[in-house]
Amino acid sequence: MVSRIVKVDPFDLVVFGGTGDLAYRKLFPALFRRFLDGQFSEPTRIIGASRHDYDGEAFRQTIAKALRQYAPEGTKAEAVDAFLRIVDYVSLDIGTDAGWDVLGMKFPENSTPIRAFYLATGPDRFGAISAQLAAYGLITPSSRIIVEKPIGRDAASAAKINDAIGAVFAESQIYRIDHYLGKETVQNLMALRFANALFEPLWNAAHIDHVEITVAEAIGVEGRGAYYESSGALRDMVQNHLLQLLCLVAMEPPASMEADAVRDEKLKVLKALAPIDASNAETLTVRGQYRAGASAAGAVPGYPEEVGNPATEIETFVALKVNVANWRWAGTPFYLRTGKRLPKRVSELIVSFRNVPHSIFGADVKILPTRLVVRLQPDEGIKLWLMLKEPGAGGMRMRHVPLDMNFAKAFKIYAPEAYERLLMDVIRGNATLFMRRDEVEAAWRWIDPIREAWNQSPLEPRFYLAGTWGPASATALVERDGRSWYEETS
Repeated sequence: MVSRIVKVDPFDLVVFGGTGDLAYRKLFPALFRRFLDGQFSEPTRIIGASRHDYDGEAFRQTIAKALRQYAPEGTKAEAVDAFLRIVDYVSLDIGTDAGWDVLGMKFPENSTPIRAFYLATGPDRFGAISAQLAAYGLITPSSRIIVEKPIGRDAASAAKINDAIGAVFAESQIYRIDHYLGKETVQNLMALRFANALFEPLWNAAHIDHVEITVAEAIGVEGRGAYYESSGALRDMVQNHLLQLLCLVAMEPPASMEADAVRDEKLKVLKALAPIDASNAETLTVRGQYRAGASAAGAVPGYPEEVGNPATEIETFVALKVNVANWRWAGTPFYLRTGKRLPKRVSELIVSFRNVPHSIFGADVKILPTRLVVRLQPDEGIKLWLMLKEPGAGGMRMRHVPLDMNFAKAFKIYAPEAYERLLMDVIRGNATLFMRRDEVEAAWRWIDPIREAWNQSPLEPRFYLAGTWGPASATALVERDGRSWYEETS
């Protein structure tokens, strides 16, 4: 199968925080791959901006080094040199006027390419950068601004940041990025639901017993201790990644794939989430923190040792039982879990259908439920677990086996990484996979009472050994409902 490349219009992209980890690991490699595939039109420029005192050539050398490390499959000298010819750099200070006039001179008054500004910085800088862009006349009607999560620490701070950006940019110009929504399998979840007659008639509480969403990481905080100490897993992962995945599973069919049609339905799900607060947080939530243990790399320290704070109460693991209080989902729980230093890196959605009402095969034949497993990473793909008869004579010997569709094997083409797709969607002006302001703030309004309940509770996070699946209470959260977390069986 051959992938069809559709060129985007010429654009100028300014990456604020252009010498940061995100830019080097994700953004420039993503742009390089799209460049190699011939997706850019001329004239296109990419400009890094940060406080580092580089000239253009020194900056381009740092990009070349990053590409060799993070996109080695395409780093032939001539390809890298061609890409670097469209890369430039400006040294500026976000908090003062230093360097902004130099950036302004990069954009002639009558320049026509689409102008995009990627804020690969902390959210505390979003308002200041937006104000400076306006002050120096850099915003045009076709400009777009891309901001990374987390947007705020709670509903109040998110509203403040959104107000600051919104004072300069129209809502239609703001692209709030969650890279999970750019993953191929996430988009295929919508295709699976809304382009096939098989699932949508069964996609409700009458036929689905429960849904699991797991985002597990085998690594620890990996040098992000200062950030994690101010965040924790609830803010870092649940408020954005996990709730966005829940919305895609639970939303009603949108009228179309237009951005606001999709985002309207996601917002309805967030508004329908049953509250979790001090009255029920103890029974519906689990927070954990990893202690010294073992991973694939051998012995690893505990979280307190990694961040240098023996008294820390920040959670590195969260499990939740979530109820969506509407007609489609009443009575079907959604179990969410995420954590660091778990046994393996995996992100999965598991939809478990209800058992057949009556087995005709006798009491000694165990009928396991039909399960749809959507794996986001690694090895993106979809499995549908069914009960089938084993081949051969000798009676009805039943087995639970998967219909397995691995994207890499099925399509035999390179699937662009999330940032590749999302960056090109920004240039196209397609906001379907980006969060709208009311979504972000609705998610925070649901999350804030959980954090407040934990702050008021005398219970500290439950400890778990690195390399295990979290605290025992996370297992109990599901098992007291007569269920268990999904584990791959073959």
